[in-house]
Amino acid sequence: MSQGMELYDVKVVRYFIVAAVAWSIAGMFIGVVLAAQLYWPVLNFDSEYIQFGRLRPLHTSGVIYGFVVNMLMGTSLYIVQRTGQTKLFNQSLSWMVFWGWQLVLFLALVTLPMGYTSSKEYAELEWPIDLLIVLVWVLYAVLFFGTIAKRKVNHIFVANWFFGAFIIVVALIFILNNLAMPVSLMKSYSVFAGAQDAIVQWWWGHNAVGFLLTAGIIGMNYYFIPKLSERPIYSYRLSVIHFWGLVGFYTWAGTHHLVYSSVPVWVQNIGIVMSLILWLPSWAGAFNSAMTLLQNKEKLKTDYIMWFFMSAILYYCLATFEGPLLAIRWFNMVAHNTEWIIGHVHSAALGWVGMSGIATFYYFIPRLWGKTQLWSNRMLKWHFWLAHVGVALYAIALWVAGIGEGYMWLAQQENGSLAYSFVEAMDFKAPWLFVRFFGGACFVLGLLLMAFNLYKTVSQEQGEVADAN
Repeated sequence: MSQGMELYDVKVVRYFIVAAVAWSIAGMFIGVVLAAQLYWPVLNFDSEYIQFGRLRPLHTSGVIYGFVVNMLMGTSLYIVQRTGQTKLFNQSLSWMVFWGWQLVLFLALVTLPMGYTSSKEYAELEWPIDLLIVLVWVLYAVLFFGTIAKRKVNHIFVANWFFGAFIIVVALIFILNNLAMPVSLMKSYSVFAGAQDAIVQWWWGHNAVGFLLTAGIIGMNYYFIPKLSERPIYSYRLSVIHFWGLVGFYTWAGTHHLVYSSVPVWVQNIGIVMSLILWLPSWAGAFNSAMTLLQNKEKLKTDYIMWFFMSAILYYCLATFEGPLLAIRWFNMVAHNTEWIIGHVHSAALGWVGMSGIATFYYFIPRLWGKTQLWSNRMLKWHFWLAHVGVALYAIALWVAGIGEGYMWLAQQENGSLAYSFVEAMDFKAPWLFVRFFGGACFVLGLLLMAFNLYKTVSQEQGEVADAN
């Protein structure tokens, strides 16, 4: 990959990837702090700036917009060059996108702890920052599609289809969901109200997951998994079917968040049906990626980066099985608004997105800096097991807490009164919240090992390694 690197614009890619690593650690560290606060509320320190309600959107924004978007911007701008055999459409524009996006993240870091929020899930930033996001996103779209337009090959590689979809869909739904009437410099009110606002919000909220955390990551993986495996995509035709399946059905699934709400039943049913249909393209894509890795069984036996990718695929299967299941009415009645949903989200976010990002960092960063091997493979192995113990503890703890919590909320006495109080449900799940905290801490510790290992990798002389195994 390092050969011919001078033929492409890679400096801005390096900046994006370094920013992604930094935000992955910062965003997930804030998540561990929040998990600790849920078990030890005294860790709020009676401060309005670091209490749960203000740090939580900073955690989600840091992970989604800091870690994931920086990673997707960096990898997409690299992949579109390599697969199109051309430099970026405009180098100056690429730096405007980079610094513009870092400004967005800085403003989020300042305003969210101060309490400036629209209160919309994954869209908490207030209207002036939203305008900046739209401006930077349009510049990013011009840069990406402009580079595709000047490609020197006829074919558009499938990864770029996924990147293009995530750019377009996120832009359209973000703008619609954030339509608002400003009443001051840092306060606005949505133009939608009631059930309409809920429908539009979850059209956005679920597709932030569907296109930022799914389609974009799939596009990235469809390039790096074959590169790492040293084999072509198992079925290129299946990858295109995977693309159209996700684009065709994912945008309709968001209203499964509104089952048993005041939203019209037919709108709820669309979300349920589309969620169930999504099983097919999701598992087809997972099968395609897994078979790509399995084409090189010898390398898979010993390569922990391939294991990270395989783990990501397995967690993708789990999440895309569990999500449609949770959309079914009787299942939703037990699970929704419990810790189970948090466990589902994080088995996907840490298991699918996190493992994919980690594998990409380990494979991509050394090559971006012209290195051929990691500084420490032993540290890579430690990270693998820390990450997997962390995700397993986190998810299992919240599955148990959520199932128990859901049944306790629904349990009734013979006279129809509730069998358990809210406090009793909280007491039941308290030990599992500690396990959640411990699992998250393990995951973040692994990220710190990764950052140190990659820093040593890119800063050491070629061929200088810490261990041979």
